[in-house]
Amino acid sequence: MNKTLFKTISFIILMALTCTAACVFAQGTSLDNGNQYKAFQKTLNKVGISFIFPEGFKEIKAVNTRNLKFNYAMELPGKDFEIWFRVNSVKDNKQLLNENRLRVNPDSAYAYIIKQQAGVFTNDNEWLTRQIPETLLNRYNANVGKTYLVNLSDSPVTKHYKYALLITMAKFNAGSILAVCLSNDRGPEFFKNMFEASDCMKFKAQEKAEK
Repeated sequence: MNKTLFKTISFIILMALTCTAACVFAQGTSLDNGNQYKAFQKTLNKVGISFIFPEGFKEIKAVNTRNLKFNYAMELPGKDFEIWFRVNSVKDNKQLLNENRLRVNPDSAYAYIIKQQAGVFTNDNEWLTRQIPETLLNRYNANVGKTYLVNLSDSPVTKHYKYALLITMAKFNAGSILAVCLSNDRGPEFFKNMFEASDCMKFKAQEKAEK
């Protein structure tokens, strides 16, 4: 990836993360209060995360395989755009690190999760990675975070989408969030769709999560 394109996409990612969107229940929202949503809310409560389903989105079944473990997903109908969520508690991250024989602090598990997930999504190493600035982390009551922009391998599991922006954030002693935005377009429309859900989830301030 050339330097000009790298800088341009980096700027767009930061703009996408800083844009404020109104995420409220409204006409056009399609939320299924079934088992998937209830299980997701239970996980969110354990970690101490608030979630408001964004307007215009529709809940879809989350992918949950050996290498792609997500606990919630939604799409923008007619836009070729989906967001998959993976929320881990501190306990989940400790277990993950133990299973992979990694001797690191559980608060650092977010970095392992996003890198491992990017490796599953693509066969190339053309990853555009960025640390999320502290000013943006504060907006989500998070301590650390990273983004990865990857070209997806053609796969029915990812519904033959071409691109994915992976965003992860973690709050110390609470847990981590991984959001994967999938699209066939990485231009302005992609980031416009991201704006629609940019404020739907964040860590609760001063929340003591289950360990």
